[in-house]
Amino acid sequence: MFLPEEIIETIKMIKMENLDLRTVTMGISLLDCVSNDLDELKENIYNKIVSSAENLVETADRISEKYGVPIVNKRVAVTPIALLIGGALKNIDDKIGACVEVGKTLDKAAKKVKVDFLGGYSALVHKDATEADLCLINSIPDMMKMTERVCSSVNVASTRTGINMDIVKLMGKIIKDTAYKTEKAIGCAKLVVFANAPEDNPFMAGAFHGVGEGDKAINVGISGPGVVRAVVEKLKNADFGTLHNEIKKTAFKITRVGELIGREICKELNIKFGIVDLSLAPTPAKGDSVANILEAMGLEKCGTHGSVAALALLNDAVKKGGLMATTYAGGLSGAFIPVSEDSGMVEAVKAGALSLEKLEAMTCVCSVGLDMIAIPGDTPEATISAIIADEMAIGVINNKTTAVRIIPIPGAKEGDIVEYGGLLGKAIVMKVNKFSSEKFINRGGKIPAPLQGFTN
Repeated sequence: MFLPEEIIETIKMIKMENLDLRTVTMGISLLDCVSNDLDELKENIYNKIVSSAENLVETADRISEKYGVPIVNKRVAVTPIALLIGGALKNIDDKIGACVEVGKTLDKAAKKVKVDFLGGYSALVHKDATEADLCLINSIPDMMKMTERVCSSVNVASTRTGINMDIVKLMGKIIKDTAYKTEKAIGCAKLVVFANAPEDNPFMAGAFHGVGEGDKAINVGISGPGVVRAVVEKLKNADFGTLHNEIKKTAFKITRVGELIGREICKELNIKFGIVDLSLAPTPAKGDSVANILEAMGLEKCGTHGSVAALALLNDAVKKGGLMATTYAGGLSGAFIPVSEDSGMVEAVKAGALSLEKLEAMTCVCSVGLDMIAIPGDTPEATISAIIADEMAIGVINNKTTAVRIIPIPGAKEGDIVEYGGLLGKAIVMKVNKFSSEKFINRGGKIPAPLQGFTN
């Protein structure tokens, strides 16, 4: 039951502080689409997605209009494709090409149902990789070149299994190849490398529908950095306990709105409600920035000393407030720090306050990792792999989800700016450590699981 004052407050959040629902994502199981015949597999996948999601966008738009809450993106996430494609690849010579054909089928289905993105061109290789896994991973650059709406993710590590450094090394090459095969390296903005990837994440590029999920579900990703910033700016002299409590109460309100909209969409579509992802997801819009929240707490610029502590407070308050509002929290659930998508982060990099190393430290206490980081196009593959390895280690040791979405911009140098537009914003090319990691990365094998992985 919503009180009149709550409704008025929500309207203010929407009109003045950029409150929106960042995504409504339908998860769809494709496990019943498996076939040893490639054409039949593609047909099954296309038909399952279209029949499941044909009314998603129309319904989400109708509910959005009914409640006056903007829904920025409508998306689909599917079963990791590497789990489905093995049988169909057995008697095919051009296995990479066959994987790309499946990717094109996903893109065709995404366009048919009019969703913004479709996630699930994915492989789960945190312990080892099958032939199908390797074929799919190696096909990613060509798939990105041939599609527009398909997103890809590769889970290379977990607290339970450690870090698969063979795949970490390979991903350095895959990311570099993707950058050079797609315009302005845009394919890399739709490719993420994970540790401890969640099965119900509604956010791209890492969304997929896990094998523990049901046939279909609706997962909702909230937003609201502008709302939190407005609250923090009013508390100029408050102590940290008061600050935490007010952020917590704000997160509670935002989460309630998100779950209300998600459940209404589920009711219309007769689909089970999954989770609310409690993440604060920034946009390039002025004021809708996680960096600006930290600065409102008293930091001159995001990235200066104290930034990790401020982000830890923010992340904890958002989680606690959200968990009081919903029984079904999931996904990534924290504060995102995607550089290109956060205008405050871009300004902090320009000012020299925020470095790649500081961002890495900040990922220890938030969701989800090094996100939308542009680097010079001539960065060696081994350096990209080493950046991934560091971030995977943070996730594995701290038993949390971490990820890397990094964009080597061909021809770009430190300080250059690449405009992507929309939610992807503009990427400022960041400085990368010039010293080599190649001998380390070339060792190969696995970094074993830590002690905290053995909790039985």
